[in-house]
Amino acid sequence: MLSPTDLRKDTLIEFEGSLYKVLEYAQKQMGRGGSIVNTKLKNLITGQVIDKTFRNDEKVASAEIDRKTMQYLYSSGTNYSVMDQQSYETIEVDSKLDDNVPKYIVEGGTIDALVYEDKIIGFEWPKNVTLKVISAPGADKGNSASSSTKEIELETGLKIQAPQFIKEGDVIKVDTRSADYIERAK
Repeated sequence: MLSPTDLRKDTLIEFEGSLYKVLEYAQKQMGRGGSIVNTKLKNLITGQVIDKTFRNDEKVASAEIDRKTMQYLYSSGTNYSVMDQQSYETIEVDSKLDDNVPKYIVEGGTIDALVYEDKIIGFEWPKNVTLKVISAPGADKGNSASSSTKEIELETGLKIQAPQFIKEGDVIKVDTRSADYIERAK
C-alpha cells in the first residue's frame, strides 16, 4: 500500500477495482488538517481520465504489473502482432492501445510490454530509439551551422524534421515522447 504522498507522475495504481496511471500530481499542505494530494488519473483499461483528491491518511494500492519482453513482428490493418520472447506465443494488439510501436520499432525489434491480469495494457518506452534514415532529400554539405530543418523518412516509415546535414544512410536518435531528432547515433 502506498501513501498518497508517495504517488508521482507515471505511477501505476489500483483504484476502485481498476488500473490507473497518475498523469498529474500536486500536493497541498492544509493549515492544521494535514495535506491533500490532487491527482489526475487515467484508467488504462477504458482510457477514461478522472480527477481524484486523496487525504494524507488514505492508502492507495500499488498495481501489480508484469513486464514481458515482446518482439514486434508486423502490422496488419488496425492491429499489429507481437511475440512473447519466453513462450513464443503470438499476440494480436489493437493499434489504439499504442500506435507508436510501428513508428519506433523495426520489424523484429523488441519492446517491454506492461501486462496486467494476462492482458497487454501498454508498452514501456525508452526515452529515445536509434533508427536509420532511408530518405533525406537535398543533403547540403557543410550546412551544419544553419538552424533550418528538412523532412526525412526513417526505416519504420516515420517522417520527422531533422537538420539539413542529415543524409540517407545516417543512423540517428529520435525522442519517443515527441518524435524529435536528437542527434546522430555514435
